[in-house]
Amino acid sequence: MLVLDAGNALFRSRDSGEAPDAKARAELLLSQLDAQGTAAMAVGTRDLVLGVDFLKKGTKKAKLKLLSANLVDDKGTPFFPASLVTDVGGVKVGVVGVSPATAQPVAAAPPVKGRPTPMMKGLPVEPAVAAEAKRLREQEKVDLVVVLAAVPYDEALRVAERVEGVDFVVQSHEGRGQGIAQRQAFATLIPPGDRGRQLAKLELGLDGPGRFTDITEQNRARQNLGIVENNLAKAKERLAAEKDAAKKASYEQAVAGLEARRAALKKVAEGSATGAARTHLLSYIQLGSDVPADPAVQKLVERIEPPGSAAH
Repeated sequence: MLVLDAGNALFRSRDSGEAPDAKARAELLLSQLDAQGTAAMAVGTRDLVLGVDFLKKGTKKAKLKLLSANLVDDKGTPFFPASLVTDVGGVKVGVVGVSPATAQPVAAAPPVKGRPTPMMKGLPVEPAVAAEAKRLREQEKVDLVVVLAAVPYDEALRVAERVEGVDFVVQSHEGRGQGIAQRQAFATLIPPGDRGRQLAKLELGLDGPGRFTDITEQNRARQNLGIVENNLAKAKERLAAEKDAAKKASYEQAVAGLEARRAALKKVAEGSATGAARTHLLSYIQLGSDVPADPAVQKLVERIEPPGSAAH
């Protein structure tokens, strides 16, 4: 199992850094992400509220790696590693992190009177991801590339559509909540849930080469195939019994359309639409009241958000 976070996890909003509990809350989240075995997290806008140095200090002794392939200082030097390579059950996985692009340099830390404010810039997302994915494939020889995209949805969608060498893009930025896996030209876009309310679970079958096939898509295809075959049988019966030439031609057209639809559904149901031997299944674990809290962690939370407080 590989535990990842797509970023934007640490602060409630971009302007919440002045809240009395903001720093303690972010520190607790970082420590718990590490304690729960999170291997990597992308650096998003809502993680940078207290600046780059706050993030680096908070993960200095952690196994958790903060990733950003495109976040650089005013000299063009990256603040964080672009990627992480890890072995998961004998599968070599490359994980790339990416942050939002910025048109101009922005502050890399809250302003402090009497000190110059360090600056940072988010380079264009697609080229940064493409370069790192290519490096991981060619130099690291990874079996799988996952992009943690702490960027707006449209930007993550373009990565999935245009960047070769990527298998999955896990997107966070707007808090879109849970959804379905969206297959694009090169990669599949995964919504990870919203603000810790859900845990997205992506199960992979790696029995061969090729693109990944969505198991839920195959299941839907099997269900639809039964409906189409039933309708096809009825259409053929009506065609055989019809004497009127005009109506007969209409039934022939309907039969041809249903046969084409049946052939397409069979390909998907049998997993042969793309020749892929690899599969994925996305589901969600809802983190509601039915999931018991860890008592030790709960005590830490209640120090910051006491029971009965507005934030609790």
